[in-house]
Amino acid sequence: MKSFLIILIFSITFVNAQSNIVKGKITQMDAPLANVKISIINSDIATTTDANGVYQISAEARDVIQYTYPGLNDVQILVEDVTRILNIEMSQEIHQLDEVTVKGSNRKSQNELQQEYSYNPNLIKTAYGILDSETAPGKIRFLQENQINDVGICILDLMKNEFPGVNVVGDCVYGGLIYIRGLNSVSQAPPAVYDVDGQVLTQTPTWIAPAAIKRLAVLNNLAMTTRYGSIGAGGVIVINTKASAYSRTVDGKPIDYAKVKNNKYDNLALSSVDFKEDKPLYLNELLSANTEERAKAIYAEQIKKYSSSYYYVLDAYDYFSNKWKNQEFADMIIQDNDRVLSGNPLALKSLAYIYQAEGKFKEANKLYEDVYTLRADYAQSYLDLANSYRELGLSQKSAAMYLRYDYLLAEELLEKEEQVKTIMDRDLNNLISLKGADLVSTDKVNEIKIDDDFKGTRLVFEWSDSEAEFELQFVNPEKRYYKSEHSLVADAERIQSEKRTGFSSEEYLIDDTLRGTWLVNATYLGNKSLTPTYLKATVYYNYGSASQRKETKVFKLGLRNINQQLFSVSNAASMVAN
Repeated sequence: MKSFLIILIFSITFVNAQSNIVKGKITQMDAPLANVKISIINSDIATTTDANGVYQISAEARDVIQYTYPGLNDVQILVEDVTRILNIEMSQEIHQLDEVTVKGSNRKSQNELQQEYSYNPNLIKTAYGILDSETAPGKIRFLQENQINDVGICILDLMKNEFPGVNVVGDCVYGGLIYIRGLNSVSQAPPAVYDVDGQVLTQTPTWIAPAAIKRLAVLNNLAMTTRYGSIGAGGVIVINTKASAYSRTVDGKPIDYAKVKNNKYDNLALSSVDFKEDKPLYLNELLSANTEERAKAIYAEQIKKYSSSYYYVLDAYDYFSNKWKNQEFADMIIQDNDRVLSGNPLALKSLAYIYQAEGKFKEANKLYEDVYTLRADYAQSYLDLANSYRELGLSQKSAAMYLRYDYLLAEELLEKEEQVKTIMDRDLNNLISLKGADLVSTDKVNEIKIDDDFKGTRLVFEWSDSEAEFELQFVNPEKRYYKSEHSLVADAERIQSEKRTGFSSEEYLIDDTLRGTWLVNATYLGNKSLTPTYLKATVYYNYGSASQRKETKVFKLGLRNINQQLFSVSNAASMVAN
């Protein structure tokens, strides 16, 4: 990405690391776990949990706390500036026995394999964890990135003549099948199925360009394919892609994951009305007030008890602003409780989300500037402030923030992560496409713009707490769904990367190939401190066109393990995660 028009003169100041006490409780199957070893990696600081599973340890921002217990998976958590409470649920470490042999085990935990994946060519990620060819219960045949010929159009071209005994039928234009166990088998073995970045597909993924594949493996041993059930009887082809680069078909269209997974929606997501009884007691008490004066009297009593909780302050603000349409009183609540908000980036971001949803862009911008001051080493701070300036019509300042982030990456002052760069580049490209005339000359616009021809509906999700774990469910017009889980268990590597780069966003693209209404639901899994998390969803309609518009929605996720209705998007189509 090239700089333009704006000369960036700036300095970046990182917050000095300060020691603080991190406390919490360690459990396994909801039972407290004693004698768990808790240590700071690359230091001599360590402790253990007591009989009740409780611990505390001194840690600094950017320290990594490791939790270790025999027979359970290790857990590693990156400490942030706001980290005070970490309640950890540890899971069972499962070992698969190849055969009865009396010798030392060389098996590694999934966490260890995650750390080795980038440089160990013997590993492949599957829907059921990472397989290591050195300890797997059968032979795994690989194609590594440097062995993949990207001349072919699709996987059918790639697989031809690569593996003895593997037969390819059909072509990339009309589709085809791959047989791992032979076409002339007496048992007439079925064709292979595909495990693409954890998504199990029965249709041949001809949309994946060979150049997008990082690693491919062929599994035909019964011990390795049995977990796929009857559909894996013909073997499994596992594909690990490069940062979701496969997320477009050969004709440039996004993949409809809900369609290829064939998951039928059961209509069991609950609306906000369905779980009214699960709202905080203080909120139900406020909602019971039949006059505004009564509500104010209740607030006057409650604030004495909840004055240290920014969740209460934001709930009270939202209540008086929307229930009684008394914006002046709602604003007074924020002003009177500034001490519980200022200096806390989680609180400031949550309130900024609410302001954006209300169209109070100046107020939101002030908060994002405060967060940027507190977290100049967080990629999210640059994205938030850039988009906030854009909401105010300050295109020059918005572009400067995108380019400032880009410059810091080039100088290696910030850590690069492809998912972050994809969203940043798309936002900057969109700004240039729509506001280029206000920024630079026409010939310069063409020089700066990147390839991004997506047109349709774009969904961008952001969450206030980086420890938040949740699952998003997208239901297409045909009532089939795609799920995306954001949790330590589902993808520890991703969570660690997000925290290292200070990024808490993800995007989903919807094109116009299937008209109708998409439903978006969420299941909150918690955030290690037993507190709510604010989730912001920005919906861009007619994205990339002159008629582009956006809508911001904010949700407070608090009830755990319940699929909750968020919103619907009309005139939507195929879904793809980046």
